[in-house]
Amino acid sequence: MPEIIVIAHNIRSTHNVGAIFRTADGFGVSNIILSGYTPYPKLTSGDTRLPHIAEKLTKQIHKTALGAEATVPFEYHEEINLQALQTAGYRVVALEQSPRSVFLNQYNVPETVALLLGEEVEGIAEELLEQCDDIVEIPMKGSKESFNVSVAAGVAMYGLTVQQ
Repeated sequence: MPEIIVIAHNIRSTHNVGAIFRTADGFGVSNIILSGYTPYPKLTSGDTRLPHIAEKLTKQIHKTALGAEATVPFEYHEEINLQALQTAGYRVVALEQSPRSVFLNQYNVPETVALLLGEEVEGIAEELLEQCDDIVEIPMKGSKESFNVSVAAGVAMYGLTVQQ
């Protein structure tokens, strides 16, 4: 099974963040990197937010994470450094619809993956996609263009952990 890190970049909803934590726990994700304006649980040290803001966001995330925010290691960075992850040996894989994407079920999963998730409505910015090693997408059969980001994250984590 590959080692997976999840990068949640510019996710607005605390409920989506909590669901990503809970799903990451279920799939044995080694770390979550929260970045941009993504809300994040209280940091054990160096949290510069006002205490009442950190507590409020932690409680909101906990509603859907149900404690996974305490079991899955995480870190917060205002900016994401995909190159540092690549240098550390991770293959950065964006979950996005793109002309260069491959279907998740056809993707040859490497041993170490940093799965990049993007904004709920706009997805991953083109400048970030250009820095990614690979782009995968989930085949859609209905009338909607995409899944909710936390649902898509769960499908992707499943697809990356189940070897074809």
